[in-house]
Amino acid sequence: MHMREDSNGIIRQAIAAVQPDAAVQRALNGRDFPDGRVILIAIGKAAWQMASTARQTLGARIHQGLVITKYGHAMGDIPGVTIYEAGHPVPDAGSFRATEAVLKATENLTPQDTVLLLISGGGSALFEAPLISWDESARLNEQLLASGAGIVEMNTIRKRFSKVKGGRFAMHCLPARVYAIVLSDIIGDPLDMIASGPAYPDCSTAEDALRIARKYKLCQTDEMQALLRVETPKCLHNVDTIVTGSVRELCHAAANAARSLGYTPQILTDSLDCVAREAGGFFAALARYHQQSESALALIAGGETVVHVRGNGRGGRNQELALAAAQGIDGLAQTAIFSLGSDGTDGPTDAAGGYVDGGTLQALRAKGIDPYDALQNNDAYHALEAVGGLIHTGPTGTNVNDVTVLLIRR
Repeated sequence: MHMREDSNGIIRQAIAAVQPDAAVQRALNGRDFPDGRVILIAIGKAAWQMASTARQTLGARIHQGLVITKYGHAMGDIPGVTIYEAGHPVPDAGSFRATEAVLKATENLTPQDTVLLLISGGGSALFEAPLISWDESARLNEQLLASGAGIVEMNTIRKRFSKVKGGRFAMHCLPARVYAIVLSDIIGDPLDMIASGPAYPDCSTAEDALRIARKYKLCQTDEMQALLRVETPKCLHNVDTIVTGSVRELCHAAANAARSLGYTPQILTDSLDCVAREAGGFFAALARYHQQSESALALIAGGETVVHVRGNGRGGRNQELALAAAQGIDGLAQTAIFSLGSDGTDGPTDAAGGYVDGGTLQALRAKGIDPYDALQNNDAYHALEAVGGLIHTGPTGTNVNDVTVLLIRR
């Protein structure tokens, strides 16, 4: 229980430290807007929190506001702002209707108008006006999510089939200016990939998109093949962008929280990018290597792993990482590994991630659960649920990627 309490404490402090409130305020304080209208558009899992802060900061200066966030992530009314909830990680009818409302609100703007665009992770699914049918768009996203493609690869494809991705939304807003405040959820903060870059020139090419489609054997119609060959905007003159948060801040926040609990923290990387179960095996190997350490350790990694979906179970990349680590730390005293998404949602589940320790494997076996079979079926959720290994935070109001922590206490 002591290790779980330490883990929970680190999670609480780390998430609290990367809330977007202060960052959005810093980006807006002292910012002058032209005399025209200010249209507030917030998209992503942290959209409600970002929009609420912007409304408090700018007050009546905001002429109109719209928020598109994930189901269950809106935390109440915001004066003068219309709030939509929609599908994630696969767009749904709510995504399409909300995006059409945004496009309508940003029609016929003038050079004196400003679109204040608040972007956070999840925007790729939530903010979507497809150039293909709704059904085709949903099937494409399902293919991408099951393929094991990385987020950059997925967004390179998504841009080609959208009216708003890959800089196209900024073009739609012309001749108005766009001021974009971005909460980054992608390694390295590539602005053209976060929420698929609705207001940033696209660095990917049609050739990149075609190569990715071949790599993952994506099923496409002739129309989709043709759209893959259409280049996206490579230059935008009406946009200013600022990044307000990233996974690096999350890692440092976790390190500070661990230090306050008596651990010696070490950040291994803020760009973890591999298969989830392989990352779990690596963290278990680190746990075994450091068992002779004389001091309490907290080894930390930020980033985003991927899952190759082969089974029909339930789970997410962080749960799969944790379950994969369970066998490697079996029997290790005062050792725990946890991994979670900073937004409070891991894959299409209600859990933020997973927690395992030296007793997890024995507990699973006592329940008649083979972790290998669960992983093969991509069913980490039910395995961890059976032994109290799920991490539940609820929607956190932020989204700056994932963090994984190995704790060894002495």
